[in-house]
Amino acid sequence: MSEAATRRSVGIFGIVASLFIVGQVPLYFLYSGAPPDANILTRSLIGCVGCTIYLVFFTGLRHLIRGIDPRYDWLATVLQTAGVLWVAMVFVPQSMEVGAAISVDHNIDTTTEGPFAAAQYLLQGGISRLLMALFLITLGITVGRLRFLRSWVGRSAYVLAVINLAFVPAIFFGDDAADFYSAQGWGTTATMGAVWSLWTLAVSISILRSARRVEATARHTDRAPAYA
Repeated sequence: MSEAATRRSVGIFGIVASLFIVGQVPLYFLYSGAPPDANILTRSLIGCVGCTIYLVFFTGLRHLIRGIDPRYDWLATVLQTAGVLWVAMVFVPQSMEVGAAISVDHNIDTTTEGPFAAAQYLLQGGISRLLMALFLITLGITVGRLRFLRSWVGRSAYVLAVINLAFVPAIFFGDDAADFYSAQGWGTTATMGAVWSLWTLAVSISILRSARRVEATARHTDRAPAYA
């Protein structure tokens, strides 16, 4: 697969994955009290599908970096590993929420109630924030060295990494979901999820658009006359 084709594929999968997560986040705020099971099952299914597509996005990024410069394979591997582990951290609490909704015979807020609620705090909070930060810092370094994406991607990755790391100590501030800064707070989980998906949406659009520039450069190189 050519570099332009890889960029196009990565961009498309990134856009689709991001839109799934963007669509999932508002479903957490539709009800002031305990949501019906249908809401929990729908939002979890949307999130799981989006994260599955993210796996292709992360793998494509690794392939793109390796194709540009094989010497950066180790950074590409760290990038992919952080992304894949983040997806795993999302799958587990989503499964816990669905399991609680199905097993309990009345409506509950599965993010704070039920047999699996407390087990989700670190997965959705601190661990996810650390994995996102690892991904973002690695991407920032790679973009800075290879210049294979726009410079704003690298700069914004560093900024977003710092924000993610700032939420890691939230585990020391209780578990009230109504608080912005707590182990299960709406800032730590929902807000960061929304910011992440909007950022990856913008990056994916940029990657998709970059495919045209790469193709134009390749055509220009092919047409350039050779001189002895």
